[in-house]
Amino acid sequence: MRITLNPAIRRAGLPLTAVAALAASALALTPSAVAQTPAAAQPVHTARACATPAKAGDMACKALRVTSGTVHAARTTTVSPDAATAATPSGYGPTDLRAAYGLTSAASTNGSGETVAIVDAYDDPNAASDLAAYRSYYGLPACTVASGCFKKVSQTGSTTSLPSADSGWAEEISLDLDMASAICPKCNILLVEASSASMANLGKSVNEAVALGAKFVSNSYGGSESSSDTSYDSSYFNHPGVAITVSAGDSGYGAEYPAASKYVTAVGGTNLKKSSTTRGWTETVWSGSGSGCSAYDAKQSWQKDTGCSKRTIADVSAVADPATGVAVYDSYGVTAGWYTFGGTSVSSPIIASVYALAGNPSSGSYPTSFPYAHTTALNDVTSGSNGSCSGSYLCTAKAGYDGPTGLGTPAGTTAFAG
Repeated sequence: MRITLNPAIRRAGLPLTAVAALAASALALTPSAVAQTPAAAQPVHTARACATPAKAGDMACKALRVTSGTVHAARTTTVSPDAATAATPSGYGPTDLRAAYGLTSAASTNGSGETVAIVDAYDDPNAASDLAAYRSYYGLPACTVASGCFKKVSQTGSTTSLPSADSGWAEEISLDLDMASAICPKCNILLVEASSASMANLGKSVNEAVALGAKFVSNSYGGSESSSDTSYDSSYFNHPGVAITVSAGDSGYGAEYPAASKYVTAVGGTNLKKSSTTRGWTETVWSGSGSGCSAYDAKQSWQKDTGCSKRTIADVSAVADPATGVAVYDSYGVTAGWYTFGGTSVSSPIIASVYALAGNPSSGSYPTSFPYAHTTALNDVTSGSNGSCSGSYLCTAKAGYDGPTGLGTPAGTTAFAG
């Protein structure tokens, strides 16, 4: 092979030994050689979408935006950029998520006429256009205000008098809308925006979502438990016949509210990877997934574990690890384009949408009980931990029920019908 020296090298008067070394390096770095040497996986770094609550009674959203690192380590082309890349999502998309959870068939046929409500704080001025960008990219049917598929309202139901805008909560909103779209593309979507991140205003938004007819309500936020929680339960979350899902938390072992409410489905998080198993996917506990014993809420009759005298978190789970995160399109307050997100803000709207695919809950039922009646219709997660609890099931996965992943992840819709 003939090597032509760069004129600058010739002018530099390098000795022949150095020139030979440079030539050898050039040969070693041919495109074919580079292609055969994959880059080492880099640790994932994240930024919280929403600010830490400033006072008691305020909630924080549970969205974690990947800022750098390698996502989906089992895949070869998914290195997340430091900023958005408009043309190339790096996280899991709708086809991946439906395949992982046995929902491909149900998503193609079910959901028409159902409404998945998303409750968040503050306004996302670009919610409709960002939702349209996500759905268009992935070939999902359009869901617009004009068609009646998408509706955005305040906590009082107004479509015109909306809260002030907030870029962090806008990221959360984009994530939630995209996950509902990914799992239940035929569902209508109702976004209810609370005027602030207080539990009182978010709770009023849950009530408004139910008043407007939603049978499936996702809440991707949480905060510290308090003695007011049982009062919040009766005021905001006691809605028989409505599936209400709540993120279990992103800080590892420890209980949060409203995930601790006895009326909701508390949703933990997993690390999700493609594999050569029969299912085609494997899951382990995401180390950030919340779990633990409530200090205030009573245990419902369908929870049979004995490590908590009161309510145990979580009930079920889905992907939440930012290292195996999901693709989200967002444009408000950031570079418009594709981001990768993790956090139990991913898993809550996924599970709410699985409930929607399963059909309307029976009148008077508490849908958080449904998975407990269908434990074999879930993917049991049996490895991983989210903290230190003397090795007990409250923070360590095991066969059957455990705190970080609950009863497991969806394997179709059977566990979410009743």
